[in-house]
Amino acid sequence: MSTYKYFIKDASKKSQIDEFLSQELRKAGYSRVELTKTPMGIRVIVFAAKPGIVIGRRGQSVRDLTRALEEKFGLENPQISIASVELPEIDPKIMSAQIAMALERGVHFRRAAYWAMGRIMDAGALGVEVTISGKLSTQRARREKFRQGYLLKVGDQVDKQVLAGTAHSQLKPGLFGVKVSILPPNFEALDRPSMKVGPPKPAVEAPTIAKEEIEKLPEITEGTAEPAETTAAPIEETDQPTEETTAPTGETPEPAEEPAEPKQQEEANSADSEKA
Repeated sequence: MSTYKYFIKDASKKSQIDEFLSQELRKAGYSRVELTKTPMGIRVIVFAAKPGIVIGRRGQSVRDLTRALEEKFGLENPQISIASVELPEIDPKIMSAQIAMALERGVHFRRAAYWAMGRIMDAGALGVEVTISGKLSTQRARREKFRQGYLLKVGDQVDKQVLAGTAHSQLKPGLFGVKVSILPPNFEALDRPSMKVGPPKPAVEAPTIAKEEIEKLPEITEGTAEPAETTAAPIEETDQPTEETTAPTGETPEPAEEPAEPKQQEEANSADSEKA
């Protein structure tokens, strides 16, 4: 077998397994499968939103799934591992399957589409588009698109960064198709400038004193402490006498004695007597 045919056969087998698991694990929120060859056999990693449904009661569902992979696809000693999806709302395959199951339960297609878009946008997606096709309201088939947010439609980025998933549901009017396209939160836009944020500046640490410098500092005791210099403002002397006042105590003060005649008056009287 040539290398070209080998890879084609390997890819076709993987697509068949993926389609089989999407039908069997529809209620478990199946997302994708990864196949890895090991010396012990083939390791099968199943990603699902509800791992408990995939495992089943006491692991019965996993054993039945292992037996089906051996018989239908000829896998040698398949070892199945179950992994949970962190954000099922960002996975387009899970959301398209949920919309298809809602249509099978009789939910109106517009209500199912708006419910799915609300959950996807609340999870942090930048944009979403839901397309539902089939005999929606009349006997003539048509399709309706529901958009919200920012979503790329053309270019190389659509193939690399936009996530898309499809699902189908068989109803009484006919076959309905659901397609969900999601622009994830980690989208890197080439036509939108972005500002690079540098590393944060380190915090400035307070200066520390070495232990040796602390030991060299002179010790100050209470007895040798120098008194602080105190300066008092000088008191200005005034010639005006100060009058002392005493509060009245209820007693009348004694009258002051009359001052004696001055000596000059006596000398003037004696001079007048001599002239006479």
